[in-house]
Amino acid sequence: MAATSNRRARKRKLKAEINVVPYIDVMLVLLIIFMVTAPLLNVGVDVNLPQANAKSLEQKKKQPLVVQVFSDGKLGLMYEGLNRPQAMDEAALLIKVAAFVHADPDVSVYVAGDGDVRYQVVYALMGKLQSDAKVSRVSLMGAPPATAKPGK
Repeated sequence: MAATSNRRARKRKLKAEINVVPYIDVMLVLLIIFMVTAPLLNVGVDVNLPQANAKSLEQKKKQPLVVQVFSDGKLGLMYEGLNRPQAMDEAALLIKVAAFVHADPDVSVYVAGDGDVRYQVVYALMGKLQSDAKVSRVSLMGAPPATAKPGK
């Protein structure tokens, strides 16, 4: 009888392993729940801000530099004191913009490209303004469509 009890004891050894399959299932369900609910958390809240008759702070407004690309590919530069763009070639334009940026590194530079000019020309000019004239930020100018009606 002792031989049979030893055999049964060997067959019924306890396992010291953790079954992780249920934990993986729970983790995947939680992952799906968070993936579904995360985009819903970005909903804005309307806030009614208080109003007062206070004066706004005075800020020193600087006139930006406006680099214009005309429909024939010629370039022009408008800055404070000019009523119309000053026509110049690319090398002179880059030198003049670099001088403005050297005098004031925070000056705003806008590129106004004509609608008929290829985008590659405007894009190349923006790259040269950043690399050659050391402009930190170059922005594109645009105009709202003329056919847009208010309220529609």
